[in-house]
Amino acid sequence: MKTIVIILYSTFLFFSFTSESRSQGEPIQLSLFNPIQIVPEHQSVSGFRFNLIYGKNANVTGLDLGLVNYSTGHQSGLQFGGVSLVDGGFLGAQLGMVGITKGNFQGFQWNAVNVHQAHFNGLQLAIVNYAATLKGLQIGLINIIGEGGFLPVFPIFNFDFD
Repeated sequence: MKTIVIILYSTFLFFSFTSESRSQGEPIQLSLFNPIQIVPEHQSVSGFRFNLIYGKNANVTGLDLGLVNYSTGHQSGLQFGGVSLVDGGFLGAQLGMVGITKGNFQGFQWNAVNVHQAHFNGLQLAIVNYAATLKGLQIGLINIIGEGGFLPVFPIFNFDFD
């Protein structure tokens, strides 16, 4: 198992720091809180972003860790934080306490509270799940789909596969 984790991690690092990914943004972001961060908020990060308290960038690709993570553009990869905010689209997995996204989301969202304000395609796990529209499955105590779905509000699970 340890060997598999090392191989996956090495592969992630290799692809995160290729010349193509560097041309799309800075490879590493370290932030205490915005504006005390290495990469300015209007620039993108492609690789690894660590936000001790609060970090803000345009687009983020790769691994995103922190207490409060904020992307004003598109996010792709793995995002793990206390509060994760994404204004643009999201592709990947978002894990933590509160996840709020505004653009289209494709992937997996597992937080205590998930709020998704556009089309969600994938799986949401939380105490409270909200998606404006959904193609997938919600599992939690309260599951809300703004438009369409099995029912607008339903406990334990809700779904729409159209």
